[in-house]
Amino acid sequence: MQAERPQSPLPPPALRSYQNQLIKDLYIKLGQGYRRVAIIAGTGAGKTVIGGKICADTATRGLRLMFLVHLDVLVGQTYQKMQAFGLRCGFIKAGWREDPEAPIQIASIQTMEKRSWWRNWRADVVFFDEGHTTVFSQIGQEIIYRTHAQAIHLAMTATPYRLGREQLGDHMQTFVASPVPAELQRLGYLAPMEYYGVPVDSQIQLNGVRTVAGDFDERDLKNACDRPELVQRIVEEWHRLTPGKRTIAFCVDIEHARHVAEAFTASGVSAAVVDGSTPIRERQRLYRRLGAGELLVLTSCNVISIGFDEPSVEVGLLLRPTQSRALHFQQIGRLMRISPSTGKTCGIVLDQANNLHRLGFPEDVKEYRLPSSQEPGDHPASPTKQCPNCNRLMWGFVMICPSCGYIWKTEPQIVTDTLVEVYSEELLRQRELRKMYNFFREQRQKNFREGASPNWTKRVFFERFNCSPDPSWCLGAIFGDVPTLEDKYAYRDYLFRIAKHQGKSIVWVIEEFQQEFGPGNWKEIFFET
Repeated sequence: MQAERPQSPLPPPALRSYQNQLIKDLYIKLGQGYRRVAIIAGTGAGKTVIGGKICADTATRGLRLMFLVHLDVLVGQTYQKMQAFGLRCGFIKAGWREDPEAPIQIASIQTMEKRSWWRNWRADVVFFDEGHTTVFSQIGQEIIYRTHAQAIHLAMTATPYRLGREQLGDHMQTFVASPVPAELQRLGYLAPMEYYGVPVDSQIQLNGVRTVAGDFDERDLKNACDRPELVQRIVEEWHRLTPGKRTIAFCVDIEHARHVAEAFTASGVSAAVVDGSTPIRERQRLYRRLGAGELLVLTSCNVISIGFDEPSVEVGLLLRPTQSRALHFQQIGRLMRISPSTGKTCGIVLDQANNLHRLGFPEDVKEYRLPSSQEPGDHPASPTKQCPNCNRLMWGFVMICPSCGYIWKTEPQIVTDTLVEVYSEELLRQRELRKMYNFFREQRQKNFREGASPNWTKRVFFERFNCSPDPSWCLGAIFGDVPTLEDKYAYRDYLFRIAKHQGKSIVWVIEEFQQEFGPGNWKEIFFET
């Protein structure tokens, strides 16, 4: 038997510039001899398009590829992308027709455990979808170290960090990455976000909740979260802040999800539940109803954190406390997709679980790293605070609530004669620093374009503000958070031209290079043959 498939093939998708650059960076890494490479692309960066293009390139070269997924629903999504690139696929998945002669095999880890012929199927490339999960499965480890040890292994993930000691960098040698979420928001590929908490007396209390395998114990969470007064309060907050908006809710278990849906229904809002036992066709029907606005609230347990793609959804209810930053960012990522056709202007998170205080915002990620058990390298969460007036969550340094205008006051205060505005000295200092920071970085970009020395930027800044700029402001000022190899070569050559003209030493060149790009692989840029 063969599962339902799309009726007509989609046209090949056009890749965005950063997607093309990521793939180019990947091929450079492979050309340098790396055989196991992580591909980090956050939610909304286009992981399936990037993966489809890599698969198409592999097939064009006459190579064979095995594409591993860990959820049944991802088989159909993966196949749709393969169809868009005109690729012939076989399947290692119950309900899908086998075709061992096809150059690409879409394989479910669960089905692979029950079949064995794939162990002798020669794969030149193995692609691990959701690599932070598939790489660490028993099948994934067998493929990497036994059955296909000589193949190239590519691990795609939106969130490379895992609970526990073992990390993706223990199995992958290097990585390539898309721009971070804040940069994708700036480019218009991700929606801006608004974050709200709930009053203290309506927050989930974790006293007595144990930690098991690095995360909160679900049995204890059940007692802490699935309480009538908490469920009712999140419904009230939804009606106050986000009425009429398409919403998904992340719950502790099926019963909790059902209770939340029932509470919304009782308040006059159309709601439904999806869980792991919901058949794929029924899930897809619910997703379509949500996208069409026929359904306003869809509650779930461990289903729509991964593999859910409905850009029109605007609101996410965080009702399950977690210590997993990967799960946390995956959940928020469901709200970050853009949907201009439905009038979506931003994604909104209502956090009853205190996950944002605990784990931070996706916008906190300044750069991607490949963590290992020796160097976990996780991103620290920026300090947050909650507006006492409207419950908006924001970074700790923000002094005026962007939603209601509430001002955090510090002493001494400066009060204008007309009492129109009230500002603290700290707020004024922050504004002046932001002004200086923006001026310096804009001037640095301008001088680079014009071929002027970096020292000229510092001189112009000193003449304007009568002080020297903070050296840390140089980092990423010209090329952003995710510079390409071409950017680094261009800046190296620019610095050498300045050094030759002004009689600067190689030490000066290296120091200036590291100010823009940070300490790291400058040697391979400078001493390349």
